[in-house]
Amino acid sequence: MKLTLLGTGTSQGIPVIGCDCPVCASSDPLDQRLRSSALLIDGDTNILIDAGPDLRQQMLRARVRHLDAILLTHEHNDHVIGLDDIRPFNFSTGHPMSVYAQDRVAADVRHRFAYIFGDPVPGLPRIELHIIDKDSRLHFNSLEVQTIGIQHGRLPILGFRFGEMTYLTDVKSIPPDEQIKITGSRYLVINALRQRPHTTHLSLSEALDLIGRLRPEHAWITHISHEMGRAADVLPLLPPGVSLAYDGLEIEW
Repeated sequence: MKLTLLGTGTSQGIPVIGCDCPVCASSDPLDQRLRSSALLIDGDTNILIDAGPDLRQQMLRARVRHLDAILLTHEHNDHVIGLDDIRPFNFSTGHPMSVYAQDRVAADVRHRFAYIFGDPVPGLPRIELHIIDKDSRLHFNSLEVQTIGIQHGRLPILGFRFGEMTYLTDVKSIPPDEQIKITGSRYLVINALRQRPHTTHLSLSEALDLIGRLRPEHAWITHISHEMGRAADVLPLLPPGVSLAYDGLEIEW
């Protein structure tokens, strides 16, 4: 099984338009981040987590030839607005794309992409929405995915666990009963926006504290903003077993 991190940046990505800070001006590939998304591969099964504005570029860069389903963590623009770019997958298979989301998120997708859900028109993307919640267990061939209820500030969103790996983004807090679902994960991908506190995202110190309590064998920080600092400056601050994620990182287990 393999998880490829297609994007590890926040809603603005890095570099940020019009910004000449040291991170945005950096030539280090570790400081160049598309919006957060991940591809889970289990044999011939490909599952995409989030479909942000960089979806087309991410699919081309990772040479993704097919997708079996898309899991949405929540409805914010940087996680859903690339859904129009699933059309090539529709054309190649002749079938709608299965998209899994909370009821609230599915309603938002129907509103934003209303043209998809009207009378069928040639050339438009085709989506089949499936409603899930924080206690869902999904099966894709031999792959099982457990949903996890997490808080993005006051907004309830979803994380996902697949075997020994847990993927969480846009977390600010995790209820104790949901942390139980994560316990025992060998690997963890979790967000940290920047070093100073934020109202709806974990800071670096908050993420490290949570990692310390969950005790994975290794953890990677994702959904990183340019306010975090250059990767070369942040990496020495991290404890053993914790790394900054980067676009294109492949984690196998």
